[in-house]
Order: sequence, then C-alpha cells, then structure tokens
Amino acid sequence: MSGRARVRARGIARSPSAVEMGRPQSSQWPTSVDPSNNEALSDCGFVGTSGISQQYSDSTEKGVNSSEQVMMPFGLVASSDSIEGQRSSQSSGNASHYKDNISSDDAGCTFMERGGKIRRDFLDLGVCTREKLTHVRDCKTGSSGIPVKLVTNLFSLDLPQDWQLYQYHVTYTPNLESRRMRIALLYSHRELSNKAKAFDGVILFLSQKLEEKVTELSSETQRGEAVKMTVTLTRELPASSPVCLQVFSIIFRKILKKLSMYQIGRNFYKPSEPVEIPQHNLSLWPGFTVSVSQFESRLLFSADVSYKILRNETVLEFMTGLCRQTGMSGFTQTCEKQLIGFIVLTRYNNKTYRIDDIDWSVKPTHTFQKRDGTEITYVDYYKQQYDITLSDLNQPMLVSLLKSKRNDNAEAQMAHLIPELCFLTGLSSRVTSDFQLMKVVAEEMRLSPSGRQQRLARLADDIHRNKDARFELETWGLHLGCQMSLTGRVVPSEKILMQDHICQPTSAADWSKDMRSWKILSTPSLNKWLIICSDRAENVTENFLSCLRRVGNSMGFHVDCPKIIKVQETPAAFLSAIQKHFDPGVQLVMCILPSNQQNYYDSIKKYLSSDCPVPSQCVLVRTLNKQGMMMSVATKIAMQMTCKLGGELWAVEIPLKSLMVVGIDVCKDAFNKGMVVVGFVASINPRITRWFSRCILQKTTTDVADCLKVFMIGALNKWYKHNHDLPARVIVYRDGVGDGQLKTLVEYEVPQLLSSVTEASSNVSSKLSVIVVRKKCTQRFFTEVNRTVQNPPLGTVVDSEATRPECYDFYLISQAACRGTVNPTYYNVIYDDNGLKPDHMQRLTFKLCHLYYNWPGLISIPAPCQYAHKLTFLVAQSIHKEPSLELANSLFYL
Repeated sequence: MSGRARVRARGIARSPSAVEMGRPQSSQWPTSVDPSNNEALSDCGFVGTSGISQQYSDSTEKGVNSSEQVMMPFGLVASSDSIEGQRSSQSSGNASHYKDNISSDDAGCTFMERGGKIRRDFLDLGVCTREKLTHVRDCKTGSSGIPVKLVTNLFSLDLPQDWQLYQYHVTYTPNLESRRMRIALLYSHRELSNKAKAFDGVILFLSQKLEEKVTELSSETQRGEAVKMTVTLTRELPASSPVCLQVFSIIFRKILKKLSMYQIGRNFYKPSEPVEIPQHNLSLWPGFTVSVSQFESRLLFSADVSYKILRNETVLEFMTGLCRQTGMSGFTQTCEKQLIGFIVLTRYNNKTYRIDDIDWSVKPTHTFQKRDGTEITYVDYYKQQYDITLSDLNQPMLVSLLKSKRNDNAEAQMAHLIPELCFLTGLSSRVTSDFQLMKVVAEEMRLSPSGRQQRLARLADDIHRNKDARFELETWGLHLGCQMSLTGRVVPSEKILMQDHICQPTSAADWSKDMRSWKILSTPSLNKWLIICSDRAENVTENFLSCLRRVGNSMGFHVDCPKIIKVQETPAAFLSAIQKHFDPGVQLVMCILPSNQQNYYDSIKKYLSSDCPVPSQCVLVRTLNKQGMMMSVATKIAMQMTCKLGGELWAVEIPLKSLMVVGIDVCKDAFNKGMVVVGFVASINPRITRWFSRCILQKTTTDVADCLKVFMIGALNKWYKHNHDLPARVIVYRDGVGDGQLKTLVEYEVPQLLSSVTEASSNVSSKLSVIVVRKKCTQRFFTEVNRTVQNPPLGTVVDSEATRPECYDFYLISQAACRGTVNPTYYNVIYDDNGLKPDHMQRLTFKLCHLYYNWPGLISIPAPCQYAHKLTFLVAQSIHKEPSLELANSLFYL
C-alpha cells in the first residue's frame, strides 16, 4: 500500500482476517465488503412504508445467534440513509431505563448519521445565537430600501396542526448485531405494517403512536430461533425538532429514488437524461440538491439544480494514454501521482469511490474469497453479477479504503475496483485551464433564472404525479405545497469616492471603464523596479510599458523606466536573475512568464514573499499578446501594482466613525492536508482603504483558527500606530466556515477575539461583532417580470421568511450575473456588541462589497473576506509558509 493510503488508514486496527490486497490468486476480500450480493442497500437504513425485500444467506457473523445473516453488497457499504438517536452502548440493554423518559421537546437530542456521527449539516441547528442579542430578539428585519417581490426555490411543506413524531427504542432478546435482520423481524409484524416508519436497527420513528408505551413483540428466524422485541416510547417530537427535519430529508431522498434518481454524495442525479459534450468527452448528469428546514414561520422544502460532471473516459483509458505519453520508464509512479486522490464512478451501481492506491500485483484473473467460503475470479464475478465482460485481463486493481461509518475505530475495508469499469469524475487542473472547454461546460450548467425555475416546477410536478412518491408523503401526513414568494428590499446604490470627485458609476456592477479617467485616491511613485523576461518577450514588454505609463498618468500613478533583465525560459533562470540583480532599493519585481507552468509562479512567489520580501507581479506573455486589449490589461495591472505598493484606489462613504473591519478565511494547504492556512486581513484607517494582513499555517484537523488573539492584537496595535487611538468598533467577517462548525466558532473563536479587544485597552474596549459568511447556500431568489423570472437587482436584501428564527441572519445579492442565476450570500451575525440596527448592518455589508481593489466593481462578499481568501490561497497553493511581516502593510497577494 502506498504511503498516502496508509495515512488514510492510520490508527485503524487491522483484523487478523484482513488479507493484503496484493496477494495473487487467492486474494481474499474483507468480509464486510463481499461482492457476492448485488442487491441495493439504499433503503436498508430507514425503510419506509414498503415491505421487506431482503434475502437471507446462510453465512455467520460474529455476535449473531443465528446464521441467517444478510450479506452486504459490494460497493454499497456507505450508501444507506439512516438516523441514530440516543443509542445505548448495548442495543439489547434494559428498556426500563426509557420508561419514564418521554419528553415533549427535543432537548438533549442527538441526531446522527448511520455511523453514529452527528450529521454536520444538522449540528448548526442547535446553535441559537439570536436570543443573546437583545436588540434583535424581537425584530431582526430592516425597513430601508425599495420593496421587491421575489420568488424562491422553497416549497411549503404542510403538516396537520397536531402532527408529532414518535421515537421508540427497540431491543432484541437475544441480541442481534445484524441490522438487516433487526429490520426484517420488526417489519414483519402487523402492528407496524400499515404505519409510516423509519428504523435503523435501534431507533424507530413512527408518525402514529402505538397503543402501549411498551410493546412486546416476538418473531422467529428462518432457523426457528425465537426473538423477543421490546418497543419502548422514549420521546414525542414536534415537527420543528432537528430529528424530525432529518427524518423529513430522508423521506424526500426516498421520493427522489422513486423518481429514478440516483444518490451520489448528498445529491440526486438522473443518469437517464445526460447532457453530452462529445467534443470534450464529457457527460453532465442533471439532478437536485434537496433539504427540509424550519424557517421563520413554517417548514419548507428546498430544492436547487445540481450537475455531476463525468468524463466519458475510464481509468483504464486514462492509464493507457498516460503510458503512451511517458513510456514504461517511471509510468507506475506517474500514474499513481495522477490518479491517487481522484473520485471515480462505477456505472454498474452508480457509486463513487476515492482512489487510495493502485495494486499492480492483482489482476482480474485473480480470485477472492466470498463470504460463503467459495472463491471466484473478478472476471467471473462481474460476468455473473452484472453481465459485464472484461476486455483487459492484465490491468491492475484500484484500491479504495472504505472506512466503516458505524464506528470511527473500525478497521479500514479495502475494495478492489476494475479500472476498465471506473469513470473519472470532476475536472483536473489541466482541464480547468482549457478556456474553451470550461466555456462549453459553463454554457450547459449555467442555467438562466427561467431555466432553473422550469426545472424546479418540473420536479414538483413529478413528485405530485408519481403515485409512489405521493403515497409516501401521504402516509407520513405530509403535503408538498406551492413555491413560496416573499418580499425583499433593494438598498440604495453607492457612490465611489475618488481623489478629486465623487462618482456615480455608469454600471453599479462594473466601473472598470471609468477607472482610466479617474484619479485614484493615493499612490506612491514607482521609481526603481525590475522586469525579468525572456528574449522572445522583448517587443511585447516594450509595448506593455508604453501602455502602462499612459494609463498610469491618467490614474495618477507615476511609473519610471524599469531595469529589464533578459533570461532563458526556465524557472531557475528567472529565480537566479532575481537573486543576482535585486538590491534593497527595489520597490517591485515584475516577471513576464513564457507559460503558466506552476513551478514558474511558485518559485518566484515563494522567494519574494518570504526569503526576499518585496512586492512582485507575474504576467503571462500570452496575456500581453491579446490584440486590442492592451489598454485594459495595462489598467488592471497598474491597479494591482498600486495596491502592492501600499496605494489606495477608491472608497465609499462609511457613516460609522472609528470602525475596523476584519476578514478571516481558512484554506487547506495543497501539499500537506494536515496543515491549515489561516488568513487575517484588517483595515487600519477609518476610510477602510488600507489593510494589515497576516497569515499562519497551523496543524489541525478542522477549519478552526487558534491564532486569532495574536492576529487581532497585532491589528489593533497597527491601528493605534496610524490613528493614535483604538477603534471604537470592530466588525469581523468570518468566511470558510463548514457545516457543523458554528458552535465551535461561538465557543472558541469569538472568545479569542473578545479577549484581544478587551485586553487592548485599560479603559473602554472596542465593541465587537462577528458575522459568519457563506457564499455557497442553496437558496435562490427571482423577480417576476412580464410572466417570466429574472435575477433580482443589485443590493437585494432578504431578512424574513427564508431566514431562520434562531439566528440574526440575512441574504444579500451584491454581484451581477451576466449569464446564469445569481447566487445570494448568506450572513449570520453570531455575536454583536455594537448593537447596530439591521438596516445599518446590511448597508455596511453592501458597502464593503465595493472595496475589493482587484476588481473595479461589486463582488459577492465583503472586501476583507476576499482579501483573506486571496492571501490564504496564495500561501496554500504556492508559498507553503508564512509570508514575511515586512509585506503585512500591502496587498502583496493580489
């Protein structure tokens, strides 16, 4: 096994029965990944109203008193939907513990995945931050702006007024460890046959209450062994309970399966309706991401369109092409480097796997041992199970480590996959750099508002028309209602403050054309700088310098003649020239690169950001060769150079005086996944045009920062140095927050920030607000115009109906979408000492979306967040160590 695969299996004990995958001829399969049964497992977690279709085998499993154990199908080990509630360590324990423990609410509830893990997207539901914010406890909605009617991708989900979910704990005597057998025995009883139910082997949910608090049932296995089942009522849950929300989500997953959709990850796709892109050998599977959540006043079903990108290229075809390119010398190492870590899809069962290793010693003609003790070759297995004939009998095996979801300490199960039957998913970095290919993919995936609305309407119609789907909803007492409409507000547009006048841009989304005639706020002169280029780039360099001086003069940016150094077209030559010709007086180094090979950029940025700290600018020759675009390119480069020298481009009016805004983002290091890059960017002047940037790499398994106190104290000291006082207010925008991390932010990161602002002053400390920013949210909003839908106008705010009652939250649309559907950004204020009115918080957030100097226009998130993202991305992808503090006062990472 390769080192990378070993890392993924680290700390997981290997059982004596686990045989190494590389053993030829008699290579055994781990017992829990037996491929001898191809029956779908997708409903083995929560089985709904349908009957039992499981078949029994005669194999024996440890802990099962009878030998009637259903074998788990190959490749579907991690595919079932389930919930596990408060589970005892021994599922056959004494039920009397639960007899007097019925509660009418969900206090103390845990809601878990099949693995006993609490689902990340449900963890945040228990975090109620609004109740601690007294100024928005009664009302969190604003009132300024122009009202606008909006259509959403949310559908009402109606329930009877007194609807409840009943949770039961089921014990078996004698104890049965087989989950399938538990389900089959319980579902065989007439007391449950006509009830809507969900059962994971221990916790049973019913929409109708059983007559008795404790119900005793008995059954017999096929071998005639008696099994006693005790069903004990433990809780009665309201529809708003997080446990109910997870049950509702699982019900809709079952409904989508009834609509002939397949689950891949958390989304559902229709392989029967692919969008083919034959010129690039790609397929797009259309599908949906769905969820059920409690919003302000009611339960809502959310659906949005999703696509799965598949390559019509098998792993075997990829390996064959790679072999032709590289030759046999070093092929195995190159192949492993290219493939390990990729996600592949096996279309015979529509399941995805991660490639953790390649076993070159095992071939399709080798055998593995089935659970019944018989041996079969991979060739024969796929012929018998799927009627697939393998064409290449010498291909190696892909290895995927399947960690048990039921127990973190369980052994890693290894699955062998046939390269010929595995299709690559997603797009490689080489493919994403192909502009024409990405343009074609975007044209197919980027749906217009009307196109997206049609897909949503079709989904709702399909659910209503499908008899099985409709029956599933009715059995649970659910009714899928109409698409929800609501009223949003459009906040006023902002004016741009330049050096000598106040401007109203022609387009609120993009004022790049206006920048050539406006004087920027402030900029130092560029007197001494270097240009490193190849001989072939000499002419284009001269043309570029001419354009740069012209646009610089109109912007107020003085550019002197640089020292031009010509080198060979190798990364080492560029780096050597910088080392040889650099001296302390140089303000900036520009490198005109012959290609976009990563090693050019990485070596230059790493040296000039850490070893020899000076702002740098890298430009591709092909960028300067674009006909008719030289002035536009020169304008954007001039703006970047100005920022890297500490200049200020433009501002907007900020009514709050003495305000510091902070952006925080987190990114995993590209080389070392155990390292996390934390970026921190803070404004250091009241006009919010100058910035202090810090970055650090920390070892962690989560995206939680533990260095914020040091960063904040440094930012406050920098503010004091420039303004001779501490800021009255500090507002922090925290980006890069994953599902389930909200509680950790409230309990771990907010105290760090609060402690730093408190300790910074012995008198009155700065008031602090912390806002979580989410760019990727599933909510969509449309405006209706002439019987069709369009994207909402810039500055649209939604702070009611589609928000959550336990949060001080709102949506903001601060960017335009020329094509496709605009995506709102979700803001959740988790701490707020400033006590700003909702109107003021929303307007301030909108203003900050104007201040990102790398784009003369509006962006989707506040500028400090985007600066922090750019900083962490540069360090994670290219530098891999902390940049020099000498660059902290400039936007050197743009």
